[in-house]
Amino acid sequence: MKTKLLIMAMAVFSLFSCNNPNKKSANNSTQTDSTQTIYYGGDIITMEGDKPEYAGAVVRQNDKIVFVGKKDEAEKQYPNAVQYDLKGNTMMPGFIEPHLHPLIAAVVLSGDIIAPHDWNVPEGVKKGVGTHEEFIKRLKESVAKNGKKDDILFIWGYHQLWHGKLNRKILNEIAPDVPVVVLHRSFHEAFFNDKAIEMVNLKEADYKKNPQVDWDDGHFFEGGWMAMAPKLSKYMLNQKKYAKGLEDMTALMEKNGITTIDEPGFPNVDFDMEYNLLKAEMDKNPPYEVYNILNGTQLTNMKGSIEKATKFMESTPAKYDTKNIKILPKQVKLFADGAIYSLAMQMKEPYTDGFKGKWMTPLALFEKQMNYFWDRGYKIHIHANGDLGIQRCIDITRKMMERNPRKDHHLTLHHLGYFTADQADEMKELGIETSVNPYYLWALSDKYSEYGLGEKRAKNLVDMKLLVDMGIPMSFHSDFAMAPAEPLTLVWTAVNRVTSEGTKITQDQRIDVFTAMKVITIAAAHTLELNNKTGSIKVGKDANFTILAENPFKVDPMHIKDIFVVGSIYHGRIHLNKQPRQLAGGWSETQVTPEVEKALNFVLQQMNTSAKLDKIVSVKTQIVKGRNYAIDFQLDNGEIWNTVVYVDLGGSMKITKVATLKKKII
Repeated sequence: MKTKLLIMAMAVFSLFSCNNPNKKSANNSTQTDSTQTIYYGGDIITMEGDKPEYAGAVVRQNDKIVFVGKKDEAEKQYPNAVQYDLKGNTMMPGFIEPHLHPLIAAVVLSGDIIAPHDWNVPEGVKKGVGTHEEFIKRLKESVAKNGKKDDILFIWGYHQLWHGKLNRKILNEIAPDVPVVVLHRSFHEAFFNDKAIEMVNLKEADYKKNPQVDWDDGHFFEGGWMAMAPKLSKYMLNQKKYAKGLEDMTALMEKNGITTIDEPGFPNVDFDMEYNLLKAEMDKNPPYEVYNILNGTQLTNMKGSIEKATKFMESTPAKYDTKNIKILPKQVKLFADGAIYSLAMQMKEPYTDGFKGKWMTPLALFEKQMNYFWDRGYKIHIHANGDLGIQRCIDITRKMMERNPRKDHHLTLHHLGYFTADQADEMKELGIETSVNPYYLWALSDKYSEYGLGEKRAKNLVDMKLLVDMGIPMSFHSDFAMAPAEPLTLVWTAVNRVTSEGTKITQDQRIDVFTAMKVITIAAAHTLELNNKTGSIKVGKDANFTILAENPFKVDPMHIKDIFVVGSIYHGRIHLNKQPRQLAGGWSETQVTPEVEKALNFVLQQMNTSAKLDKIVSVKTQIVKGRNYAIDFQLDNGEIWNTVVYVDLGGSMKITKVATLKKKII
């Protein structure tokens, strides 16, 4: 009897061991090594080389990649590793965001958003508004819902070309008792009402000599905004709201597969307050890391001289670095011309209708700053947008190279809203590198064709292929919130060059998918001089990966922005996003996108009704060599309708189910 029981026990143990998916048996041992993981079972794209290269398996040990190759060889070398089956998903190097501002993210996400276009936030979508009347209506609603007499209400997203005139008087009428600060879409401008001016204790005499302050309008812009911002820091860095904003930023990083971000220009208003609030968020061990490039301009103002600022900057890594917050040594951020969203970038040819470019740093001081940090061996990062602002950077770099040549200076221009082929030639000659925001052309090209730039310049915003053809190093960034922190959206924009209104512009400046994916991985790492640490799947680099539901090299380019980010792996730790709910017939729930709105407008134009659209209630999508959209929408008379629209791969639309009344809300 004892013999039978022993045999039964051994059989049960053997069955359990063979069916435990988390353990790998080798040499009759069931022991697994949790410090090692073999990733396999999907397309693994290394982003090494000049075309997509695939691996059968990748092994991480602790937080480093130790093997890239075939699965059977991985199992031989690491017999006790935990095995992670990708189940047909695609694994790439972790996405890198080389220019994102946690302060802007925290303020924008913890306040209210009224912008020209829809804006994705963790809890859903903040609907965009495109007219003055709609903007004022939403302002009033926001003040009524969110305003408090003892705290400043920050509202971000205003743009004059969509929303018309705004000033102190208008804000006083809307909010006579609530302090309100409306932040421009560029985050380079702000409008205050009287209560906000009173709360911050701003004095007219302090700004009389500042040409970038309009006191009567309560308008602070570019240098005036930077000079005033430290006084506003107490309210911008409200601990409770700011912490919530950083939590929302983390949610966006997770949702979009970003494992490394860089803040170029730290601090913005207050070093210790910004750092301590950031550290509190990063101490939660989210699945990403933060690098910081210090703000030479702001620290010079804070410390009283460029020499004192430099001394402080060079002491910071030892004092402030943690396991997931790093200050990049011997790198500095400077500022040339104004923001493209404000139409304040400096242009060689005049604006078409009265706008004027602005210098964020007075020219003599800017040149002094560049030379000072150049001579001390710094990698210099410069905010530069218009062709005149970019030319100024090029010209100073040329003089510095003649006076004090540096072979591998890697000076990097950020943003590059508008530049020319001749300037690309000069950048190549001088070794200047770039980090661009392709989203400008999606958001601004149509409107700036009508106002400010004119059609020729507006349709040639961010001509990335000029840089690619010249072999100039380039990365993509969001400059959050100048673009959403969605690397695949940036890739989609660069590959397709389609605007918010569906206009295809300068198609000869489209870049290929592989180049576009490089600039959110290995090329982005190069911008930060981290390419030996991260950015590709290679032995010795950090085990940071992004997992996608589809391979971006195997889908239609118009679909790239809609690829679901399954999750990310940061130093071997796995974070998975919530899967979209799958419905019968291959349908899945989805968010409202510009394409959905365009499809619904197509339907509304053919409906015989005087009622206006109130809101989109829900959207379902089905991929069928193109897309079907099933849309429920509500009109302002309370009627809820349903329709189905097919959009083919070329963007043409066909109504496959005419709008049908579902119910009416009384």
